[in-house]
Amino acid sequence: MNEKLKELYKNVILEHNNNPVRFVKSETSEYIVEAYNQICGDRFKLFFDLKDGKMINASFHGFGCAISKASTSVLLSYINGKTLEEVGQTVDSFLNILDEQEEITEKITDDFEAFTAAKSFPGRAKCATLTWDELKLFLSKLEK
Repeated sequence: MNEKLKELYKNVILEHNNNPVRFVKSETSEYIVEAYNQICGDRFKLFFDLKDGKMINASFHGFGCAISKASTSVLLSYINGKTLEEVGQTVDSFLNILDEQEEITEKITDDFEAFTAAKSFPGRAKCATLTWDELKLFLSKLEK
């Protein structure tokens, strides 16, 4: 892994772990998506409402390693106020980048690129994708 990516990874993880975006418990939300990693015990809940096809009042709460918390914080920084289609595209883009199915382009943010480094650490890729995977599953159920 190159030095630039290592530094980016470290900075993004530390910033989002120490100062998570929208880290608020909201049990009265219309929707609550639970994400749990049985291997390491990471557990988060995503809270949000839907209005006019947009995800609003999105927040998260829970506990886990720095990678899963930071990744969830990044997720929340991108989805609040977005349409379900935009949220789905964002989630797919992030997951595809981590699965190396999508090239990193200029439109991809440093936040997304930083998590590609998780692939270099065995067992950490699931931490990076935990809440993203669960939100993707939730969105697929809404479409049915």
